[in-house]
Amino acid sequence: MTTAFLMSTLIVAIAEVGDKTQLLSLLLATRFRKPLPIVAGIALATLANHALAALAGEWVRAQLGAETLRWTVGLSMIAIGAWALKPDRLKDGYEQRGRWGVFAITCVAFFLVEIGDKTQIATVVLAAQYHALAAVVLGTTTGMLLANAPVVVFAHRFADRIPLKWVRLAAAALFAALGALALAGVGVA
Repeated sequence: MTTAFLMSTLIVAIAEVGDKTQLLSLLLATRFRKPLPIVAGIALATLANHALAALAGEWVRAQLGAETLRWTVGLSMIAIGAWALKPDRLKDGYEQRGRWGVFAITCVAFFLVEIGDKTQIATVVLAAQYHALAAVVLGTTTGMLLANAPVVVFAHRFADRIPLKWVRLAAAALFAALGALALAGVGVA
């Protein structure tokens, strides 16, 4: 259970740097300048989104035999690693307007933007791999907060100083290594 939590935290924290949800965090922070409700919204949205993703991972695990699961997890991790090499950008139109508070806007926007994102797909794969739903959801949510809370709090100070290319390369290498280990039968329970 500890391994599932720690690996989930590490994978999502690294994969999230430069991701579109992190860009959304930056956008929300610069627009609203209210870190606490933004971070709380990110936490709730991620918890809900990744709980659904982890349930999907548990379902996938139940449907596949051990050998198929090993190949599915391994190849999925390698594919996510390749995906991590592609820089994300927010599309026009993500600016939210309306009467909702900052917390509600953050929850809805973050939940929707996270759908189909590499960290959500990674959560599905991690849940299938580790068969530890709570540890994976708490780990991926922690990883998301580790990557996004500093962005929200220090949005304007450090955004231009992070070498996103190197972070993407590190994330891709991590996913590829985990995929190779899974293909070799290491870490797939």
